[in-house]
Amino acid sequence: MSETRKLLRVLDGETVFPPPIWIMRQAGRYLPEYRETRKQAPNFLDLCYTPDLAVEVTMQPIRRYGFDASILFSDILVIPDALDRNVRFVAGEGPQMDPIDVKGIDNLITDGFIEHLAPVFETVRRLRADLPNETTLLGFCGAPWTVATYMIAGHGTPDQAPARLFAYEHEASFMKLLNLLADMSAEYLIAQIDAGADAVQIFDSWAGVLGEKEFEKFAIGPVKRIIDQVRAKRPNAKIIAFAKGAGILLRGYRQAVGSDGIGLDWSVPLSFAKELQKDGAVQGNLDPMLMIAGGKALDDGIDQIMETLSDGPLIFNLGHGITPQADPENVTRLIERVRSYQK
Repeated sequence: MSETRKLLRVLDGETVFPPPIWIMRQAGRYLPEYRETRKQAPNFLDLCYTPDLAVEVTMQPIRRYGFDASILFSDILVIPDALDRNVRFVAGEGPQMDPIDVKGIDNLITDGFIEHLAPVFETVRRLRADLPNETTLLGFCGAPWTVATYMIAGHGTPDQAPARLFAYEHEASFMKLLNLLADMSAEYLIAQIDAGADAVQIFDSWAGVLGEKEFEKFAIGPVKRIIDQVRAKRPNAKIIAFAKGAGILLRGYRQAVGSDGIGLDWSVPLSFAKELQKDGAVQGNLDPMLMIAGGKALDDGIDQIMETLSDGPLIFNLGHGITPQADPENVTRLIERVRSYQK
């Protein structure tokens, strides 16, 4: 039964000890079995859209580590891919797509996008059937602001200056794009929930480059629009919102967007995390570099989080995705230390 899934209990506000564990990008290049499976797909999007392969790489860290949650293997850029923006992943350069302008925003066509993403929903259905009953299955999407930054620039940038400038110069068109992405994302998440996802996470990976006013307009507003639409159709949906780099702007963020839990990156002070935890579940926030460093540094980082946050609703995670350089044995060390921690 789903009530045995610890992560869902935490999202309901319950303190579970030891806390449930999963790590962002847990299915990824740090695992040798992932690298072998990756060779079977011509490109990264083919890996995402081939249920046989997507299920396999999603299951690999569950088999190896026994995480409490499994997150669908996909990418936040499947939405612009479904909008026919010529998304591709270039080795050594990351994701690229055709940059969009005002005219391009006006001409976007959303017809058929759910059908385009049908392989993702098939992957979710198969994962829920294959996963251990006690393992929570997470779906996800990118937040409109973060997805829009890639669509405007056509690639990732250090500070998302192209999107920020576009938003100032063409605010009406930019808001039109954000609202369209929010509506598509809500429909996408509902379809994932219907396919078997127990909870979903909204990744706003570039929220940290926004000023206070822009954060409210471009980060809070569109994510609230997604959550409102999801809850209107699936009132019991469990949702985590992760606004990376938002810092003090996270105060009140959970309430503003309406999420059950909030993700915290590694720069969030634990004293502030403790304050945020008074309002509900927090997720995080170990520095991913500690998964490379290992040893005492890793142990100390784990212990500090556990000492501060384990007496409240906590989902133990990294503060961002695990990197390809991480040592798989350090993941084992992390899980063992969290689960054996003594208060």
